[in-house]
Amino acid sequence: MPGSQAKLLPSAHQAPLPLDRLILTESPDAEAVPMDVLFVGGGPAGLAGAIALARLVKADNEAGGDLGDVQIGVLEKAGALGEHSLSGAVVNPIAIRALFPELKDEDFPFRAPVGGERVYFLTGSRAVRIPTPPTMQNHGYHIASLCEIVRWLGEKAEGLGVNIFTGFPAASLFAEGQRVTGVRTAPSGLARSGDPGSGYAPPTDITAQITVLAEGTRGTLAQAYLEWQRVASDNPQIYALGVKEIWETLRPLDAVVHTLGWPVPKDCFGGSFMYPLSRNLVALGLVVGLDYKRTSDDVHEMLQRMKLHPLFRDLLESGEMVEWGAKTIPEGGYYALPKRRHGDGLMIVGDSAGFVEVASLKGIHYAMQSGMFAARAAFNALKKKDTSSASLKEYDAMVEGSFIAKDLYRRRNMRLAFQESNFYVAGIKAGLMTVTGGALPGGKIASRPDAVVPREVTPPQPFVPDGKLTFSKLDAVFKSGNATRDDIPSHLIVGPDITPEVAELYTHMCPAGVYERDGERLVVSPANCIDCKATDVLGPRWTPREGGSGPKYRQM
Repeated sequence: MPGSQAKLLPSAHQAPLPLDRLILTESPDAEAVPMDVLFVGGGPAGLAGAIALARLVKADNEAGGDLGDVQIGVLEKAGALGEHSLSGAVVNPIAIRALFPELKDEDFPFRAPVGGERVYFLTGSRAVRIPTPPTMQNHGYHIASLCEIVRWLGEKAEGLGVNIFTGFPAASLFAEGQRVTGVRTAPSGLARSGDPGSGYAPPTDITAQITVLAEGTRGTLAQAYLEWQRVASDNPQIYALGVKEIWETLRPLDAVVHTLGWPVPKDCFGGSFMYPLSRNLVALGLVVGLDYKRTSDDVHEMLQRMKLHPLFRDLLESGEMVEWGAKTIPEGGYYALPKRRHGDGLMIVGDSAGFVEVASLKGIHYAMQSGMFAARAAFNALKKKDTSSASLKEYDAMVEGSFIAKDLYRRRNMRLAFQESNFYVAGIKAGLMTVTGGALPGGKIASRPDAVVPREVTPPQPFVPDGKLTFSKLDAVFKSGNATRDDIPSHLIVGPDITPEVAELYTHMCPAGVYERDGERLVVSPANCIDCKATDVLGPRWTPREGGSGPKYRQM
């Protein structure tokens, strides 16, 4: 392997987005399923939007309105709602309260209100408690499982007559001119060759007056639409990878815990969390920016090493890891938001639009609120019988006038400072930004996509999991509930010139063991994929595959 000064540029080995497959100009099938409004993604954004729209339609009809029967659909690629949902999660309840004003906090699917909280700076052997930064203060918020929130929202949506289709990934957008007219789902039952197998089911076409893309982080159709329409942003979107575990412990955790420092290298952005889900159930995870600097940087392995620290080991070593998962998180903030999140017959909501505020590690309430704004814009468009971009621009206006844009603007440069400067200088800048509401240091900090950050080609440090406190990637994937069939065709588009060094980068980039370096070549095991999308950021392109593939999260 070349010396540590050798550099590798991930973007040079990444395939382009396959727009010809993702944007279809042909007509939908004659037997296409008709919907009025279709939410693509059954997470908090899509379900909150569907609920809000169903309630608006119901109220209008009861008041003598003329909308009549409005067909609202939600497409979800997982086999059941919640199985692909993962977040920290400490939830700001502002959006769910607005969606269900008739309910009290104790009626919501939360585990517990945040009691105490502690923040530590870690070295390899010590934990130094530091004052909790204002952005990480969670008083008044609630600890929750996003899986449980999503399942609860799904029940509410179905009770309002929303059509929920699980196991149906949206693989393409239909377009007539500049207008989006619906989606085509992915087929199922394909053999490894890509030909129809014994259990083959063809794609389903679904038409809609309005399509709302709520695909979550790194949404494939949202990316395709923005590229097709040439919608720009001030900065490119950048991402982090979060790896999370659920542990049953013999003694309880009494506070929300966050850490900075070790095991994240000083030239990387990241930190950990540990939350009590119940008296003997703890969620912990590590989040690291995908603009890290070395081919051997490995977020899953960092988390395993972190558990050997006394701060974690003392709590975990007598317990059992019961669930594992991972996902990417949009971190670009205000300047990475697309200039337009609407178009003819289309809106983009939640993580797909980049509505995450990384300084406070929050995104669920932004996702739900943006879904609710999309519902209001869709309702008004249906009432006017005008679903054009000119009508749906009301959605962007609502976002810009809300706490979503205001929160992201106040902390617009905090994450970007860590791409521009080292950990300590960036920390000082972030403190100034917190005190001044982002005014100091002023101006926009420019950023670059994660895939164009050069990586030093460095050998990995040996690490042998013990199978009790620390785990290999394959053992961890088993704990995700992944039941993807072994003979599924690959949904990953590998780019050009995959050298041994690139294969080494992919091996460490992927938390699920999809990629392995075998001598001079790259070996791909697509059935291991848990749809975290890290591969789509730095490596082979992720595309939708048959419904029900991937993890089956229960408490994430």
